[in-house]
Amino acid sequence: MALDDDIRILSGVGLFADLTAEQLRLLAFGAETMRFSVGREIYAEDAPADCAYVVASGQVVLYREINGGQTVLARLGPGAILGELALITETKRLTSAAAEADVEVVRLNRTLFRRILEEYPELAAHLHSRITAELQDLLERIERVGPRFSS
Repeated sequence: MALDDDIRILSGVGLFADLTAEQLRLLAFGAETMRFSVGREIYAEDAPADCAYVVASGQVVLYREINGGQTVLARLGPGAILGELALITETKRLTSAAAEADVEVVRLNRTLFRRILEEYPELAAHLHSRITAELQDLLERIERVGPRFSS
């Protein structure tokens, strides 16, 4: 894929919505395009995570291994980001991901993303605020549904 295609794909991802054209170009320049054929695993649950993937084309299925079988959690298509937390901190994969159709992804590594945040501290502060707000929203939703699961 050409650099301009990667920039276009990355600009459609919510996490990168506030990046400038220059910041998107830096991110895209260090990205790697990868292809996975149907059924091929992209990553495994509990594996160390050092990158995120943006789906450029095709469909990815996220699943967990439960009682010896696969439980599908989500199906994601173009514009979806997988494993964004890995861009910021050391973590493990919470799910497995596989190509449900032929898939093309843009792989973004943590080292490059951190370098961009160091070079643009205002971007780091903005992303911190955004992630904090999203976590607060998640906690509020959990609190609302929590009583349904009480015994």
